[in-house]
Amino acid sequence: MFSGLIDLPWWGYVLVALGLTHVTIASVTIFLHRHQAHRALELHAIPSHFFRFWLWLTTGMVTKEWAAIHRKHHAKCETVDDPHSPQTRGLKKVLWEGAELYQAEAKNPETLSRYGHGTPDDWLERNVYTRNTLGISLMLVIDLVLFGAIGLTIWAVQMIWIPFFAAGVINGVGHFWGYRNFDCVDASRNLLPWGILIGGEELHNNHHSFATSAKLSARWYEFDIGWMYIRLLQFVGLAKPKKVIPQPKFGAARPVPDGEMLQAIITHRYDVMTRYLASLRQTYKEEIEALRQKHVGTFKLRTGELYRLLQRESASLPAEQLAEREAVLVHSDRLAMLEGMRGELAALWARSSVSSDQLLQQLRDWVERAEKSGIAQLQEFSHRLRCYAA
Repeated sequence: MFSGLIDLPWWGYVLVALGLTHVTIASVTIFLHRHQAHRALELHAIPSHFFRFWLWLTTGMVTKEWAAIHRKHHAKCETVDDPHSPQTRGLKKVLWEGAELYQAEAKNPETLSRYGHGTPDDWLERNVYTRNTLGISLMLVIDLVLFGAIGLTIWAVQMIWIPFFAAGVINGVGHFWGYRNFDCVDASRNLLPWGILIGGEELHNNHHSFATSAKLSARWYEFDIGWMYIRLLQFVGLAKPKKVIPQPKFGAARPVPDGEMLQAIITHRYDVMTRYLASLRQTYKEEIEALRQKHVGTFKLRTGELYRLLQRESASLPAEQLAEREAVLVHSDRLAMLEGMRGELAALWARSSVSSDQLLQQLRDWVERAEKSGIAQLQEFSHRLRCYAA
């Protein structure tokens, strides 16, 4: 049996397979995701053409299709129009059939027309890279020539890596399980604080909160290997990041909310909402537990489950959970007040038709009511809010 041009011990073939798939992961996260879909960085022609060629060999994905589908995912996130949301299609469907969902959406001409703008449209793209099977067939030949029969296994690993980890794990588990740094409106989660295996895409909640950031890590303990590669490319003049996740700054508490404070709150809105929930977590849970004891048998869910239910957007809830959420707010004036103030805080950056002066007055009213609420945690949060700096 032909053993190929390169003879390696068994562990050598494992390292080769992992190395090749890692190059593919880096190509997806740097080129397709951060550069093409979100324009978070500029790339020199050399890495751009390499990434396009490598993705053609190892995935057969077309740049315009990938970027369009991903942009639509952000625009329609967690709705029935989202191409791959586990919230509407089920985790099992997205995890195990993510590639099929991608292929089905790639055939939708409306998606490509509306969301596929600005992607490569040169001779290579039109005549070479859109021929999906040619590249992966060439990769099969290369693997067989280099490694012999074991090359078929290496090729198979290359072919399933992106469909499973990107289309399945990130799009599925990344919207279902993990931790959240930011209280953004969708269900995105960070799978792990160390983005190595999937190039930094593990930090999915960070990405959905700041989609145009070239850097996906946000906390000191988080690591985004894709960002490390971008910085290396930047060092040799082959890349230029445009935006990164803004880091909140704090100063002395303002006696009166002003325009700078308003702008700082809008800039760091996800951090503000996350800190609001964190500050009031104990108050929420104490109120919910008291409510359950007062109305024994009324609520099916436990305290922790009801708390998590209150944090979700009403539009994303099925009818039974929505009724449970509304019942909690009907029976508790305090929880209704806290949820109302959370909504008012979010409205500061959601109202595009309101003037800056009106928003500033709304912020001052909010702070005044918070400090007169008699709820210690809310008063502490209000003081923290006064400390945000631009």
